[in-house]
Amino acid sequence: MSSTESALRLDDVCVAFPRRPEPILRNVTLVLERGEQLVVFGASGSGKSTLLQAITGVVPHTVSAALTGTVTVNGRATTQCSVVELSRHVGTLAQDPSSGICLPDVEQELALPLENHAVPADEISERIDRALASVRALTLRGRRTDQLSGGEGQRVALAAALINGPDLLLLDEPTSMLDPAGVAAVRQAINTAVAAHGPAVVLVEHRLDDYAGPDGVAGLPARAIVLGEDGHVVAAGATSDVLTEHAGRLHAAGCWLPLETELQAVTGFSGGLAEPAVRQGLRSHAPPAPAGDRAAEPVGPVVLAVDDLAVSRAAWVPRRRWARRRRVREAPEVPKLLERVSFRLRTGEVTALLGPNGAGKTSLLLTLAGLLPQAGGSVSGPRPGLVFQNPEHQFVAHTVRDEVGHGLTDAPPGRVDDLLDQHRLAHLAEQSPHRLSGGEKRRLSMAAMLAHERPVLLADEPTFGLDRRDTLATLAALRSAAVSRSVLFSSHDLRSVAATADRALVIADRSVIADGPVLEVLRDPVVLERAGLRLPPLLQWLLLEFDSADQVRAVLSWLDAAPAVVPATAAET
Repeated sequence: MSSTESALRLDDVCVAFPRRPEPILRNVTLVLERGEQLVVFGASGSGKSTLLQAITGVVPHTVSAALTGTVTVNGRATTQCSVVELSRHVGTLAQDPSSGICLPDVEQELALPLENHAVPADEISERIDRALASVRALTLRGRRTDQLSGGEGQRVALAAALINGPDLLLLDEPTSMLDPAGVAAVRQAINTAVAAHGPAVVLVEHRLDDYAGPDGVAGLPARAIVLGEDGHVVAAGATSDVLTEHAGRLHAAGCWLPLETELQAVTGFSGGLAEPAVRQGLRSHAPPAPAGDRAAEPVGPVVLAVDDLAVSRAAWVPRRRWARRRRVREAPEVPKLLERVSFRLRTGEVTALLGPNGAGKTSLLLTLAGLLPQAGGSVSGPRPGLVFQNPEHQFVAHTVRDEVGHGLTDAPPGRVDDLLDQHRLAHLAEQSPHRLSGGEKRRLSMAAMLAHERPVLLADEPTFGLDRRDTLATLAALRSAAVSRSVLFSSHDLRSVAATADRALVIADRSVIADGPVLEVLRDPVVLERAGLRLPPLLQWLLLEFDSADQVRAVLSWLDAAPAVVPATAAET
């Protein structure tokens, strides 16, 4: 491939999937040179992940879809190259990083792309260390890939994407499962790769403030495009210009925006929290401080009791391998992730499960759901329902409608249709669950579990990969579900946690380190430090500005519901 060609060129690209009446992408045209970085904005289902699949050649080589127009990488049309050939020049971090991890050990996973590029054997070990160190994951080198948490797997997948110094780097939600330390590591690793090798970068990301870091909008890729819900490019240009000129449109479309842009969209003032008019606008939506200590909202009876629980990943050990070896009579010992875990879940209460990557949040939820064996202690109560971190792990039906209706033998008429409408899935009812976008899969997994009236609902990162509109809808669904049951969900999004949860359960150092009202926990600097939690700037300001939890939640609720006040420009009409 010629080094004089643009790193990426799309000319009038359209992508259509079978059984969908309208194309997912329409007439997309862009050129990206080496060293340039591009961020792609758009609501869930607008075609962001499909755009990345078209660039990698997965569409149309692997995924059955019709592609028209031309996609070229380093001067070669993707339709004329195999996916394997393209992979030598393109590094990809998929929305579901586990889908790209194929070998049993982290070291083998990172050695594979080096071996495929004929890297001398005596250089491989050093390059593996360098790649893992760049994403702050050097301690994972000796781990099995099936024992990594979601966030740990995301770091390993990024290291694998960077390890050969690709010409083009495609990042689909690279921070979706990461704690603050992981987000900072990803940002630094990408900046280092761009400085060292000069790849072009295409970024799809919802956690824009986290990704940008302290530089705000200036910390995002310099160029941006916006995909509308019909798959057209509706805005393109310098990122700061796109965000300033189209803040209202992007907010109304349900996109997550950098805080400064969001505040501009709903208050009409630029400058973010540094602008006095913005701060006053936020204060105006807080109710008066209560005169005295208000009693906590009453909650219902205990429905799940956890006593002295120990958690391990024992069920994830590849049992078939050791079982075939007759000399090995017992499964290998698996270290405990958590010990001495005790708490109660009550009807009417939403509890947020917080902690750093690798602390054991997913394993705890799987153990509570009965999908991992308890390594000690007890769990008493009815078996909970679980919304999986990876939605595809719970899909059992061939269509979206059947997935939502699976197991509903005596549901009232219209129940399935109501859930499809509530979660914006009605237009996808006859589609395969596995052909949906990442955000659509997430909405389906939530709808399918909410269809069942279980006393306890567990949700593992239920909002990761969702745009603003669907995040708010999902959180509202959890809040509504808690009317008749108890809800426990894990998350790294502390703004959503503060707006939704009544209580926070924090795990770190192999046990529970905090359990109490959510805003009290988030005000504790010792807990935040031990758990690696970092308050986003908006929440940090609110907790300093207001003493009352009602005031903090009122401002967050107003921001979530506020319409854009910035008028549409001529370019937006």
